[in-house]
Amino acid sequence: MRIFDCGSIEYLPDFLEPAEAGECLARLWRELAWAQREITLFGRRVMQPRLTAWYGEPEAHYSYSGLAHEPMPWHPLLYQLKGRVEAHTGLSFNSVLANAYRDGRDSMGWHSDDEKELGPRPVIASLSFGAERRFLLRKRIRARGKRSDSTALILEPGSLLLMKGDSQQQFQHAVPRTRRDIGLRINLTYRLVSA
Repeated sequence: MRIFDCGSIEYLPDFLEPAEAGECLARLWRELAWAQREITLFGRRVMQPRLTAWYGEPEAHYSYSGLAHEPMPWHPLLYQLKGRVEAHTGLSFNSVLANAYRDGRDSMGWHSDDEKELGPRPVIASLSFGAERRFLLRKRIRARGKRSDSTALILEPGSLLLMKGDSQQQFQHAVPRTRRDIGLRINLTYRLVSA
């Protein structure tokens, strides 16, 4: 299924079978080096509202929100999943930012993945595991004085979301908090970082 007319965002709900997605969730939660780090938001230092882990090739240094990430060596499962995403998309990735949303209080605010290390037209391939969460998209350019409407997509376990082309220049995305009683969600965002 394609989201928006630009064709720069694609969603495949059943990239992985449910049983395999469940096994991946358990391993990723148990085996990755999760950390909650302090970031800069609107000039203030705050704790990230989720856990993260950065893996990849030695040269894949990445910075955002005042954080500099030095990659840990590939975890075998992350590397295996990378190969499957690459085979499906025909693209190459050298790193992955893993995010763990422990419950509905963990979130990701509105942003675009447009850091210079990702190049002028970044590609982000996001795999989801665990609890379903709402993924919001909105256009970056808004009519003066008007709010930009957002579109919600429910990210299912085992799904693949591919953002490519001008998606980061045209759209912002977010994973909002929810009061619903939901469990752990992990997503893996594969990227190609250049020096």
